Amino acid sequence: QVQLVESGGGLVQAGGSLRLSCVASGLTFGTYAMGWFRQAPGKEREFVAGIGRSGDSTYYADSVKGRFTISRDNAKNTYLHMNSLEPEDTAVYYCVAAEVWRPSMYPEDYPYWGKGTQVTVSS
Repeated sequence: QVQLVESGGGLVQAGGSLRLSCVASGLTFGTYAMGWFRQAPGKEREFVAGIGRSGDSTYYADSVKGRFTISRDNAKNTYLHMNSLEPEDTAVYYCVAAEVWRPSMYPEDYPYWGKGTQVTVSS
């Protein structure tokens, strides 16, 4: 079955950087768009970034544009490089996958989710 496993979360000071990783298994990686969502306490899950299945198209939430970068490789890994982190970025970050060409901004469009990795940014 499809599995997505995230890693790389942790505690970082404001202005710092982290790189999240997601390794996928049980799927033909090249036919899936990949993405990252996050959920802060008391808030709904929100789209963070997505990358098309060919890797040449990327999409970002306005709140992270210019600070975060999504990428993928041929070894079934998807990454989220996060720079200039802010306390508002504190959340559980989820890796998602959908067998479509382009990623969606809507969580209901993703049938596969990882269990999440916690990112905490201190002020």
